[in-house]
Amino acid sequence: MKNTKHLIEVKNVSKTFQLGKLDVPVLKNISLSVEQGDFLSIMGPSGSGKSTLLYLMGGLDHVTQGEIYIKDKLMKKLNDEEQSSMRRKDIGFVFQFYNLIPNLSVEENILLPSLLDGKSKEELKEDLEAILKIVDLEDRRNHTPRELSGGQQQRTAIARALIGKPDIIFADEPIGNLDSKNGVEILKILQKINREQKKTIIMVTHSEESATYGNRIMSLCDGVIQNDNYC
Repeated sequence: MKNTKHLIEVKNVSKTFQLGKLDVPVLKNISLSVEQGDFLSIMGPSGSGKSTLLYLMGGLDHVTQGEIYIKDKLMKKLNDEEQSSMRRKDIGFVFQFYNLIPNLSVEENILLPSLLDGKSKEELKEDLEAILKIVDLEDRRNHTPRELSGGQQQRTAIARALIGKPDIIFADEPIGNLDSKNGVEILKILQKINREQKKTIIMVTHSEESATYGNRIMSLCDGVIQNDNYC
């Protein structure tokens, strides 16, 4: 096991997809580190590799070459059970499509991952109340997704990502399906979570304006890092 101070470390990572008989490189020798408390916005046009990089860091895909460490653990050395445990306990995901279960209430959608992990509703009660307040859904807790606006559905998804108390939140185009007003509200919530809850956030976006909600902006183009700066 590697000893490093970085929360996440990506070392010389490449990712290639097969298209028929062709190998299509998507990421090319990417290296970066993420510190505890960073809000990293990864920018780039469609096809730049930004979502692929997010999925690799989150353990949802596997590198072709290179190494990724999360909290000192080399991802490719973890077995399926260990990776699954890390995704449940150390990592939260927020996607462009909210991935809520239609017939469950807001509260039930938020609690579901932790209940499946063996926790009881009673022991989660205090955390649930705090999280509902953070995302401003206290008055919608018993509503189902079809009774919510897109912004409220995404706030539910953010709350679900928080309930397991992860150190890292990965957000893939979290406002991609929202109008500008709701999009700004979601970005402000993520910024608040980063600043007040001290969660490390890695967000993929194609929008320069959205990227400024982070404290660090990295640009990708054709699978290569163009620049990477703290704001």
